Amino acid sequence: MAKSTFKYILLTILCQVFTAMTLVTAQNIRPVIAGDFADPSVIRKGNEYFAIGTSSEWAPHFPIFKSANMKDWKQTGYVFDKAPDWTSGSFWAPEYYFHNNTYFIYYTARRKSDNVSYIGVATSQFPDKGFKDHGIIIEYGKEAIDAFVYNDNGQLYITWKAYGLDTRPIEILGSKLSASGLLLEGETFSLLKDEPRIGLEGQSILKKGDYYYLFYSAGNCCGVNCDYNVRIARSKNFKGPYELYEKNPALQENAEWKCSGHGTFVNTPEGKTYYLYHAYNKASTVFTGRQGMLAELIWPENNGWPLFKEQSADVKSNDFKDSFTAKTPAISWQWDFRNATPVVKQQKGNLHLSGEVKKGNGAGVVLTQRPAAASYEMSTTVVNKNDALKGLAIYGDANAAIGIGVIGDKIEYWVIKDNNRNVLGTAPLTSKINPVSLKISAQADMTCKVYWTQTPGEWKELTSEAEQSIKFLPPWDRSPRAGLNFSGIPDQEAVFSSFELTYK
Repeated sequence: MAKSTFKYILLTILCQVFTAMTLVTAQNIRPVIAGDFADPSVIRKGNEYFAIGTSSEWAPHFPIFKSANMKDWKQTGYVFDKAPDWTSGSFWAPEYYFHNNTYFIYYTARRKSDNVSYIGVATSQFPDKGFKDHGIIIEYGKEAIDAFVYNDNGQLYITWKAYGLDTRPIEILGSKLSASGLLLEGETFSLLKDEPRIGLEGQSILKKGDYYYLFYSAGNCCGVNCDYNVRIARSKNFKGPYELYEKNPALQENAEWKCSGHGTFVNTPEGKTYYLYHAYNKASTVFTGRQGMLAELIWPENNGWPLFKEQSADVKSNDFKDSFTAKTPAISWQWDFRNATPVVKQQKGNLHLSGEVKKGNGAGVVLTQRPAAASYEMSTTVVNKNDALKGLAIYGDANAAIGIGVIGDKIEYWVIKDNNRNVLGTAPLTSKINPVSLKISAQADMTCKVYWTQTPGEWKELTSEAEQSIKFLPPWDRSPRAGLNFSGIPDQEAVFSSFELTYK
């Protein structure tokens, strides 16, 4: 064999091996915060890290997670248990900042008076509790979203996205920020303009050497057809002009994840820099939402452009099981605050659920968990009897839900789609005494099956005339949630003795 032929074959084999290794690496990347956790912002306090993310229309608002290593996270709180008076919804893109021994959260929400998205600010002496709202800090044009704060040699600046709802190019705008962190000062200026208009938001700024590096997200952020990615520009002046990186995008899809974007940076005590951002899993997409991902930022020695090195969480179970023995409900429960006001309490190993619903909400009160995968089973046991519906539901919003429950002396399998509620199937109870256990199995093909029993271990499937697709469930910017369901008059309630959410 000629040496040239041998070299060619060897080179081909090495390329194939390298490609295979690359694909395996990409396919083994796991989120550090699984489930819907879009637009994350991260901060370090000593040797602990705190992360906050978008909550959109779920309450409580802006979930907060804590970690000792940035790969194992546990939820510890929320910014707001109750929506600030000026807001109506769309709680997006919170930004952490620490200044003057105070924790600031600059967040986006819709103003109640005109439904326009602006930026508010809240403060606390703690990173994960006790936040006090100070109202709107940035009211600008038809929309001001995605705040980011930067300290340039003692001068605070705040930046944001503007003109996203206008016909003109989107821009990242900036302004000086007062020492209190609560007021804008001076004239607004433009850092970067979106020409041609492809998208520009979710900015974060770092200084390295002589340059300010502006990291931003471009493209369509959300939904099955998203094409989000992270790009870089740099300038020797904070206000610009900024030079675009010729090899953009710097962080984009791989074999398993797509639409990477909208993150912030944090430095470790050892001097490494990490980027916490979100991405969709290609298999489950909107059913698990934009999940919390991690990448290390690598700086070349020649003052060149930085590179992202994607990280992966360790293998761990995301199963959630609760026997309701604690004094208070688990912190991870959320609900659609626009359409229901739940009343939740735990007593003697039972969770009691009731509450009021908005007119036209046929789904009732749904107390939900964030799914970490599209394929899962959830189950519960209902221990009380009345004429209210008590059971399980997969909930997108008040007009897109599916569930199974016990009502009176029967089991009911129901769906809400296109503003219509239909009963898919019923079955009579076999005992007037025994508790009723219920189960929903969500499949990887976006269908679901429901089961019930009054004899432990003997599940009975309740079928409908056709296989039930749940592809209609996801709203635009958030994943459907799985959880407990109550629908009845205010003096009724559902009482549950257990809840399990396990992944296949």
